[in-house]
Amino acid sequence: MRTWTVRPGDINPKWYIVDAQDFILGRLSTEVARVLRGKHNPMYTPHADCGDHVIVINADKVKVTGKKEAQKIYYRHSRFAGGLKSITLEKQRERFPERIVELAIKGMMPKGPLGRKMLLKLKVYAGSEHPHAAQTPETLKIN
Repeated sequence: MRTWTVRPGDINPKWYIVDAQDFILGRLSTEVARVLRGKHNPMYTPHADCGDHVIVINADKVKVTGKKEAQKIYYRHSRFAGGLKSITLEKQRERFPERIVELAIKGMMPKGPLGRKMLLKLKVYAGSEHPHAAQTPETLKIN
């Protein structure tokens, strides 16, 4: 017996849409990361990009529990000496609400070239409108 592995020609990615309104950030992110990696497919292969495209709308209305709104801090660095910047979740929601969901999902993806390639299939929008209607996305069921 030979082990079958997925090839690029065998992959037929689908498009899914998720409405993030009233979902808890971590629970939403784990399900979206699972679909981006392709773990929901029976032909999942860890070393290949066999995931699907995911569109997340209403990212500005995602919920967090506890005191994370004021206590959770996002860091970034300008690569200059002393260039460490920080911003709380509350301010991040005002300035760039898409980044909250993007960074939560990014942390759950594999690190390296394969993970970066998988993240290109994630589209996050703060409002309820998106320009991907031509792809006819299916609604992703999240418990």
